[in-house]
Amino acid sequence: MHNFENRVAIVTGAGAGIGKQIASQLAQAQACVVVNDSRQELAESVVAELTEEGGRAVAIGGDCSDLAVIEKLIENAVVTFGRLDFAVANAGITSFGNFLDYPIDEFQKLINVNICGSYYLAQRATRKFIEQNERVGSENQKPGGRLLLMSSVTGIQYHPHLAAYAMSKAAISMLVKSLGAELGQHGITANAIAPGATLTERTLEDQDYEAVWSKLTPTGRVTTPVDIAEAAMFLLSDSAAQITGQTLVVDGGWTSVSPPPL
Repeated sequence: MHNFENRVAIVTGAGAGIGKQIASQLAQAQACVVVNDSRQELAESVVAELTEEGGRAVAIGGDCSDLAVIEKLIENAVVTFGRLDFAVANAGITSFGNFLDYPIDEFQKLINVNICGSYYLAQRATRKFIEQNERVGSENQKPGGRLLLMSSVTGIQYHPHLAAYAMSKAAISMLVKSLGAELGQHGITANAIAPGATLTERTLEDQDYEAVWSKLTPTGRVTTPVDIAEAAMFLLSDSAAQITGQTLVVDGGWTSVSPPPL
């Protein structure tokens, strides 16, 4: 449904799960993709799959909470593929813990990746978008740019033992609301997706995860990375040019009822 030929994307946390699926669908839509993961070997594995299927991609490992890594991603997108059009800040960590006992080092790590990493990518990508917009001259180069960040339903509704994580994801929703207003003058959109309970390599480690969350979700099934990637593709597309500052919930209706798992 989407054709992103001549578009270039960065996707952080793309070594597995939601990020991998977003990178895959972008490549299938003919976008060039800079695949980032904190583990270089995972990023390279994804790129190998994408190139085998005819996609164009490059792997750049590194922790996205490090500004130097973010700048490396931007640089490689431009040097390798000539420009940057989409920045998808998908990288994040989930850390459960009781509020009263939550370790300070865990809190700092969570904030660095979930908030700082997303902020850095959005900021540096926006600078590149604006720079490109000022020198657009080719019919193949579209002005503007797309920022897509990853929030969570836990940033909207309460979930036990996720106070720190929920705070970080609520911050993402507020960030895109601010950027939607601030960057509209440049033709740049900023949106977020708030996934519900999603089947990924991490959540599948819990053998009961799919069964429990399918019962708690009004649609009767757990969300998948494909569901999230489909929403991402829409928000990155020209069809969503007038949508900005929004957080799109993709959770099968869970936030309408919000029962926590026992």
